[in-house]
Amino acid sequence: MARNGLIAALDIGSSKICCLIGVPGEGENIRVIGIGHHVSRGIKSGTIVDMDAAEESVTAAVLAAERMAGETARDVVVGVAGGQLSSRLIDMRIGLNGGPVRDSDLRRLLYNGGPEIEPNRVLLHALPVGYSIDGSNGIHDPRGLHGQVLAVHVHELTASATAIRNVTTCVERCHLNVSDVVASPFAAGLATLARDEMELGVTVIDIGGGATSYAIFLEGTPVFAGSVPVGGSHVTNDIARGLATPLAHAERLKTLHGSALPSISDERETVVAPQVGEDPSNSQNHIPKSFLVSIIAARIEEVLELVRGELDAVGASRMAGRRIVLTGGGCQLPGLQELAARTFDRQVRVGSPVGFEAMATATSGPAFAACAGLLRFATVDTGDLRTQAGYSSPAVDGLLGRLGPLGRLGGWLRENL
Repeated sequence: MARNGLIAALDIGSSKICCLIGVPGEGENIRVIGIGHHVSRGIKSGTIVDMDAAEESVTAAVLAAERMAGETARDVVVGVAGGQLSSRLIDMRIGLNGGPVRDSDLRRLLYNGGPEIEPNRVLLHALPVGYSIDGSNGIHDPRGLHGQVLAVHVHELTASATAIRNVTTCVERCHLNVSDVVASPFAAGLATLARDEMELGVTVIDIGGGATSYAIFLEGTPVFAGSVPVGGSHVTNDIARGLATPLAHAERLKTLHGSALPSISDERETVVAPQVGEDPSNSQNHIPKSFLVSIIAARIEEVLELVRGELDAVGASRMAGRRIVLTGGGCQLPGLQELAARTFDRQVRVGSPVGFEAMATATSGPAFAACAGLLRFATVDTGDLRTQAGYSSPAVDGLLGRLGPLGRLGGWLRENL
């Protein structure tokens, strides 16, 4: 958050670039004063493939939000859905000798750091899932408690270093400073989930244009996250190829007539699909709606199966609870909620941003959940250990080395005095 209270969020997706500018509202609410979005160019499956085209799209979205807000954004929180998200849980522990836990013990615990992270990965989040003392779990603040061994369970979420570097470079070329990079499913959860859902266990699935990302929340914090490089734009491409129709018409057919589940009436209905290279006004190519739905359903089912397969592969489904929240522009397809309920055998709802004032109706739906969550991320304390100077995981790019001799001396004095 800037000194004047201004918050800026930038969600870089494969189908659209969204920028929101807000200020703190009543209570924990955020008042949105600037909204800008633009067609995404130069981005494929959440990864930048054309720097110049992506820069133009980002600039257009930010300028639109700035004009509406009457303010100039300097620092932005950036959301990413691609970048090969990967997460793991690690444990770190120290001895206490039976004494109470002090702040110096917490710093010493974090100084132990975690296992090595691959050189081509970068740390996005290091979130404490919970502390434990002598094997007793479920401790959120261990200070003042006595024991022999203090441990912390940390959820480390990493991404491809190359993908993140390209994103930050693109934003900086637009004369903006990247204050933080946030995983989109984490942000979407912050915007759409109720507190009880976070505590009891819920899976957020953010279906974007070029990628589908997901995160499991348990006891108030994300404990697992990832992504698959398939999204709503792949459905559009399938329609265009299957019906030999231009991409613009394929997107229109998906929006107006598409469904993730077939119905009895589909055989009796027809839709017009102009052929590539023909004049749309003269083309009368009618196809059964059932054929269109079959193309859409096959790809959507694949997306859901890929997510379920990744969750099952690591045993994360046991943590996911009995509830799924769908967000992202791709989740607005009719029948998708019912198909997801069948695939995962869980209760499913569609999540929209909650707790945001002055949001325009057109931008208050699930397609803008991730961007709204970035505003929330900038105003709440998520407990991310990257903000702790003592967190010395190798993925923090040699934090202790950047502190210099005086910084290391200060750390030694805090530990030993």
